[in-house]
Amino acid sequence: MHIAVLNMAAVECESKDEASPADLSQTPVFSEETVKKFEEHETSGVPLKSSWTFWLGRAISATTVEEYKQNLLKIYTVNTIQGFWAVFNNIPSVSAIQVRYNYHLMRDERYPLWEEPVNQNGGTWRLKCHKSDTEKIWKEVVLAAIGEQFGECVAEGDEICGVTASIRDREDVVHIWNTNAALASKATILEKIHSLLPNVNCTKFYKPHQSHHAYGRS
Repeated sequence: MHIAVLNMAAVECESKDEASPADLSQTPVFSEETVKKFEEHETSGVPLKSSWTFWLGRAISATTVEEYKQNLLKIYTVNTIQGFWAVFNNIPSVSAIQVRYNYHLMRDERYPLWEEPVNQNGGTWRLKCHKSDTEKIWKEVVLAAIGEQFGECVAEGDEICGVTASIRDREDVVHIWNTNAALASKATILEKIHSLLPNVNCTKFYKPHQSHHAYGRS
């Protein structure tokens, strides 16, 4: 699905709830009226190839898997282009959320956890970026993910299953999740990123989940 098609659907989904980072870390996130609008878009919109779920998480050191999972807020699952834009335009922009928080958009309803069975053999391409570029990078990567543009950039047997924006003190990090770290060397994800963002400079590298020192938190 092409980005231009995705962008066309944004025109009718531009109204926002008033929400701050503090509001977003509590439930409910949206008013009943806004949720009703989401549901209308979900029943009448152009379907995505798969559903995608927005999550908000907070980075906490020395946290077990279960504790981290309990700190995750499921924002909404979208199944259509219009549903995506309705949610995307009704949550604070990535540049407005607090330091040490993470936005995630994961395929289906999988948790953004390395140790989840569907994720544990994968890893992430990481784009360490200047804060002034985070919002632009996040939007392009999110649109490429739900538009399945990364599908042609991974090896057979691999899949892009999520994207994350990690807001940190000095530089932010945008992650692109795949399901099979063993096939990452055959992918052309970084070339795709360059074509999407030719004028943005950021440090890029790949890291398997199982190589991270915090993997396997009990």
